[in-house]
Amino acid sequence: MDGRGPTGLHIAIIMDGNGRWARARGLPRVAGHRAGVETVRRVVQAAPELGIGTLTLYAFSSDNWQRPQAEVATLLRLLHEYLLAETDSCAAHGVRVSAIGRRERLSRGLREAMEVAESATAAGDALHLRLAVDYSAREAIFRAACRFYKVTEVSRASFAQVLAEVNRDGAPDVDLLIRTGGEQRLSDFLLWESAYAELLFTPRMWPEFSAEDLAAAVAEFHARERRFGRVPDAAAS
Repeated sequence: MDGRGPTGLHIAIIMDGNGRWARARGLPRVAGHRAGVETVRRVVQAAPELGIGTLTLYAFSSDNWQRPQAEVATLLRLLHEYLLAETDSCAAHGVRVSAIGRRERLSRGLREAMEVAESATAAGDALHLRLAVDYSAREAIFRAACRFYKVTEVSRASFAQVLAEVNRDGAPDVDLLIRTGGEQRLSDFLLWESAYAELLFTPRMWPEFSAEDLAAAVAEFHARERRFGRVPDAAAS
């Protein structure tokens, strides 16, 4: 964690189901991805009022490079368009934007849009919006381990700091990880940070996910008992 930004819950979301949502409606997959961008806008707008301080969205995984070239180009173009369209609004509403993951394989234009968004929104204190792009948790952990031998203080906290440097950004551990689309796996997303995260898998496709769905997920999180390896208070007495 880098010590900046708002307090509150850290919610991470695997935004799955865009393609299946589109196919079910006889639409091309790109239509699902475009609809998914609108969901991002809804969720970002709703997050601060739900007590969410950090929102990490899995925008493009390192494994997504294996998809058809046309779909990869579409996904990255939509991300570029989102940053161009939303940076000013995010700055005006106190949303700090940052990107985690590798950047060297991205286009120059997309990298520049990320840098502009990060600079323009750096003072945001209502929500920290983190976009995971060309991201792999295993790769990030591996790269952090390769650097860790240079660290004088050997501790979990110091390793987490090195991992944050690899990711170009740090954040608190994940409180709640949501995956839409019905699949029940983490898909190489925030493995270190989600060690004690509550998990919520919903069959709702990402383009259908609403502010009300996010509120329901947060309410379910608050209803759960988080023990972190300890026994419940009642059992301990």
